[in-house]
Amino acid sequence: MSAVKNVLFVTFDQWRWDCLSAMDHPVLRTPNLDAFCQDATHFANHWSVTCPCGPGRSALLTGTYQHKNRALRNGTPLDRRFTNVALEARKLNFDPVLFGYTDISPDPRGADHRDPVFNSYEGVLPGMTRLCRLDEDFGPWFADLKKKGYTLPQRPWDIFRPSEGYEDKPASFAPARFKAEDSNTAFLTNAVLDYLDARQGKPFFAHVTYISPHPPFIAPAPYNARYDADAVPMPNRAVSPEKEGDVHPWLKHHLATYDTNSALVEKMVVGQKTAATALSDAEKRQLRATYYGMINEVEDNFTRILDRLKESGEYDQTLIVLTSDHGEQSGDHWLFSKTGFFDESYRVPLIIRDPRPEAKAGRGRKVQAFTESVDVTPTILHALGAPIPRQVDGKPLSSWLAGQTPENWRTEAHIEFDFGDPVARTAEQALGLRTDECSLTVIRSDRYKYVHFAALPPLFYDLQEDPYQLVNRAADPAYQAAMLDMAQRLITWRMQTEDRDLSYFHIENGAYELPDDRYADLL
Repeated sequence: MSAVKNVLFVTFDQWRWDCLSAMDHPVLRTPNLDAFCQDATHFANHWSVTCPCGPGRSALLTGTYQHKNRALRNGTPLDRRFTNVALEARKLNFDPVLFGYTDISPDPRGADHRDPVFNSYEGVLPGMTRLCRLDEDFGPWFADLKKKGYTLPQRPWDIFRPSEGYEDKPASFAPARFKAEDSNTAFLTNAVLDYLDARQGKPFFAHVTYISPHPPFIAPAPYNARYDADAVPMPNRAVSPEKEGDVHPWLKHHLATYDTNSALVEKMVVGQKTAATALSDAEKRQLRATYYGMINEVEDNFTRILDRLKESGEYDQTLIVLTSDHGEQSGDHWLFSKTGFFDESYRVPLIIRDPRPEAKAGRGRKVQAFTESVDVTPTILHALGAPIPRQVDGKPLSSWLAGQTPENWRTEAHIEFDFGDPVARTAEQALGLRTDECSLTVIRSDRYKYVHFAALPPLFYDLQEDPYQLVNRAADPAYQAAMLDMAQRLITWRMQTEDRDLSYFHIENGAYELPDDRYADLL
């Protein structure tokens, strides 16, 4: 295939895979995204290989699994030896620009600890030129709001406090204190549109990272009232948090900590200081309804960018990638946010429009094969005509985009999560573990899901009999053969994805490089 001219690489933060009407959602309607799916390739069985934000983006932007890049938590540095999609694009004379954030913590080795780059974990991916900053202090957005006459709060996140006068409703129903046209989503979109206009048709590589629908769960009018909470389905969960926690020691500890954590609730609804156990089912359904409205707001703003590309004639010259860094529990398994081993935290949307004529056969296609976030970087690089670095664990999706079905494609998703906390040591103390024992790895096929803990008992689910993963079959003799098979597949995957940077060199009568044949049947 010939190379594309431009790249538009967009993420919605904390966006679940099922939150598209194209996925037959019972309540949420996303007409613009559905239309984009019909003009693109929709990867409907796509998985982030880790969470939360920093680790998820490290994997997404380097194409490497967590056991290789070791970016375990928000604030864990990404080793500078890893290249990434931006650095590789620069070799093709692109200047990759960033609108928003990447949450990539910088490698501190060789630097002074007083360097202000270490004041926050919200570092910028090496190789990116950031044109619009949208970190937790919201400085540029606040400057824009001030010019428009808004009174700004002293605590930045108080900008998300719900409007007053809605005391008869659950707190997250109240609209934001800013208009939709003045939201951070609209502000970021305006910056992107200005950039596209300024380019005047020159090639571009833009990474646009929206905060929504990441909490706080609040939407400006009219998006706040788009969905009736009474029509929102109840979460999938056990009969009680205690019953849910009985499945595993880590989950029992996590739910107990979660249930008493009022700070977590305030991250969802600013100003609401209560324990998660105090949230009623009505409030939880309203949180879901508000989350849906936030998706519609960011959907509409993403569509503004697509419309501008169509107006300028660049739509059919631009590779467009839309995905998320991780999912959202949304009340399932008695949890909100992203954590642990449940599907809701990791399965995310991926929609790619390849503009090249050779890819026309893939448009409107819904791919059900397992794809992973590590596949995105090699897909972009291959579309640009760039070689794929040997560090990359993912596979380019080029064949799928061209309407083909490659042979020997993966049959499982792989997930890694680190629940250690070397600062507070919460899990370490509660479970009697060292920090380096606080990790889990998941392999999930269409039928089975195996969860391996470094120093705790495993979990095993039969997804055909138990799609919501409520019954652990690890000790059931009837599943021992199936669990052994999944464990062996997990070991094989790890063996095949260890570091290979020097594996294809040979030293004898001079050093020379051997060919890399991993993608021979895909490219």
